[in-house]
Amino acid sequence: MVVLMDYLRKRKLSFFIIGLLFFLSGVEYGVILPTIWKYLQVLDAPTYFLGLGLSSFSFSGLVSGPLFGRWSDKSRTTKTIILYSIIFEIVGNFMYFIGYSKWLLLSSRLVAGVGTGAASSIFGFLTRTTRPDERARVFAAVMACRQAGLLIGPAFNIFLRLCDFRLGPFIVNKYTSPGLFMCAVWLLLECVVVLFYWDIPPLGPTPEQQARLHQDEEEPLMDLAEEGSAPPEEDACDSARTEQTETRLSRELDPSPPKTSQSPRPRGPGDPFENFKTSQEFLREEVVVLLTAQFITLFNQTALETMVTPLTQKNFGFDELGNSVMYSLCGVEVIGGFFLVRWLSRTLEERVLLGAGLLICCGACVWCLVFLANPHGGFAIELTEFIIGVFLQLLGLPFVAVSQVSLFSKVTAEKTQGFSQGIRHSVGGMATILGPLWAGGLTGNLYIMLGLMLFLLTLIVIMMAMSFEKLVEPPVVQHADTFENILQCMDDVR
Repeated sequence: MVVLMDYLRKRKLSFFIIGLLFFLSGVEYGVILPTIWKYLQVLDAPTYFLGLGLSSFSFSGLVSGPLFGRWSDKSRTTKTIILYSIIFEIVGNFMYFIGYSKWLLLSSRLVAGVGTGAASSIFGFLTRTTRPDERARVFAAVMACRQAGLLIGPAFNIFLRLCDFRLGPFIVNKYTSPGLFMCAVWLLLECVVVLFYWDIPPLGPTPEQQARLHQDEEEPLMDLAEEGSAPPEEDACDSARTEQTETRLSRELDPSPPKTSQSPRPRGPGDPFENFKTSQEFLREEVVVLLTAQFITLFNQTALETMVTPLTQKNFGFDELGNSVMYSLCGVEVIGGFFLVRWLSRTLEERVLLGAGLLICCGACVWCLVFLANPHGGFAIELTEFIIGVFLQLLGLPFVAVSQVSLFSKVTAEKTQGFSQGIRHSVGGMATILGPLWAGGLTGNLYIMLGLMLFLLTLIVIMMAMSFEKLVEPPVVQHADTFENILQCMDDVR
């Protein structure tokens, strides 16, 4: 019991630190994004550098993620990986604080982005140390921590913009202070991880299961003949009838006939995806639709985030404070949207929520194309049109994000869910790279930028409408594990 209590204590501490890490990653994004555009202007950087800066952060995370994940799979540890990732965050933010040139600023985001690759190792750790029935709640809590950081992060700029002093040879002002602030925060988290994070072993049986096993060991074996019990053959038949279920998808992906009494070929540690047909998995119609939805929504989201700051400065004269307040209000709406989707998901199917979200995003894009590409009518009217466009865009995002992740987990094989989610994450990472690059050079020509976004949204709406019937969880069928059990049951029936 003492060992179990110690395990649970370490587990809670480790989970808390993971939530804190995701929270700070959201804070960093919320602190940097409202100020990086003006920072680049001070350094005489061209407009496209904004897209390069945002894309470089995503690119380095996209590359480092599989490497960190492979490292954690081989070593079965995450503490060292987290410590190294935080070091990259510290160095990158210190480079951002120095900011002597636009190239150093670009390099700082590239270095800091390496630290985000530790997320793959962290999700692997959470998978190994949680039960299936609680895993979704743990994942949701971790993602909510990052969203809370995105909400609170811009508020720090209200105080950071007041900085105006020198720290040795370095100048601390409203542009460099976010880098210094995040450098200090990440350094503090490094110390917390060293002291309180534990690489706990994979989760074993629950206390109820342990008590049941202990009780079974103490009970004496009963004589089958005295009790008139059924022979072992009937037990085998009954167990075959009550075998656990698998989806129709697993049978389609592994159509090979059942094996006979031959001993199975041993599976090596380097062959985790044996007999798994990747081409059939990711080229099926419903999977392609969901991956396309993932790419298009993140592409449009990051493109709009890149476009918003220059647009508000040009049309409304927003400074760092105005942008920070705007991003905070956007965070409130997004969190409210997630609660709304959670409530609606009790009565509506995921594919209905996905369709509703895509239609809302299409309406938002049409609104922006009509009213924001060439604004006119005065400050009050233009600001109202801008607020409506941003509101509609953010309203559709939770619908698409939640529904497509849930559907993707249902239409892909459960035995390779981690690999499948990694493919989905890679597709989203590529979108977050291309989106800022596309928008960074077209902030002065919104017709072209918004026109492509509307075309992509129209494309995914058509694809979803044609595949609507397949965007459901496959029906469940029962089967026996071994061919011998089936033959035994047939003999008993005869």
